[in-house]
Amino acid sequence: MTTELLLDHLTKQLRILTISAQYRSLAREAENRNLSYEEFLLALLKAESESREENQKQRRLKQAAFPVQKTIDSYDFSLMPSLNRNRFLTLSKGDFVEKKENIIFLENSGTGKSHLATGIGIEMIKNGYKVKFISAAELVKELLLANEEHKLGALEKRWLKFDLIIIK
Repeated sequence: MTTELLLDHLTKQLRILTISAQYRSLAREAENRNLSYEEFLLALLKAESESREENQKQRRLKQAAFPVQKTIDSYDFSLMPSLNRNRFLTLSKGDFVEKKENIIFLENSGTGKSHLATGIGIEMIKNGYKVKFISAAELVKELLLANEEHKLGALEKRWLKFDLIIIK
């Protein structure tokens, strides 16, 4: 078996798919730049790590089930001058999640509560947290169904996996 075939086989078997896809081009680059073996290995591992991190972020975004992905940066704070932009930027760092604190947004309809909550949720995902977005009606429906099926324990277990739950 040739070295290339063996590398392809082992990278797939070990599930290091980014290395599998990039080792040839990175090897040529390392040769052209006269990199050491360690520098070449570091480049491969860094590419794999970054790819996995991005894939995890995308999975967490999908799992969060945001109806629309909106960020804090895209919120127009001039529409609600009473809101403290710095407070929301501080919230987006996630200290409240670590302290297991709750946050409630109370304001009239159409003022951007969902937008800001989604923005904070997306920031939490970027910081490695698991987030779930759900409407109160959907949550109640899920609870009632689990209760009817005598599966509240399993439901609780599933919900405890999230670091942040946003209920709209």
